[in-house]
Amino acid sequence: MEGGKGAGHLATHVERKCRFLIVAKLTDKKASTMTAQSIALFRRMPRRFRHTLTVDNGKEFSQFKEIEAKTGLSVYFADPYAAWQRGTNENTNGLLRYYFPKGTDFRKISEKDIALVIKRLNNRPRKCLNYQTPHEVFHRVLRGAL
Repeated sequence: MEGGKGAGHLATHVERKCRFLIVAKLTDKKASTMTAQSIALFRRMPRRFRHTLTVDNGKEFSQFKEIEAKTGLSVYFADPYAAWQRGTNENTNGLLRYYFPKGTDFRKISEKDIALVIKRLNNRPRKCLNYQTPHEVFHRVLRGAL
């Protein structure tokens, strides 16, 4: 998994193999908020998808030990100024910005609207997935077909 704070105040996490996106709306940029929301997201993911999480060096990940303890993930930090080490997340944040441009005030965006965009992105065919969608690949893995 790759995680980040992209497209405004959203916690974005992307499973690297199937490109499945999970997102939480953040009320602020505090580490405690990012940690609580990330833990809630990851607890909804099947355990077999929770191995590693690569994040940037932002203060919002300063409570990474709690994420590790409560999710079973091993958290790794990308090198400073090395966004390519989290390329899947950076690319996905770019896709999100099509719907939510930089500077979007997420206090004015409903959870329902965010969920709709996430559904669109998870159902968008990807060349890197042989033109399957992240949703298709993710659910195939859930059924043990990969």
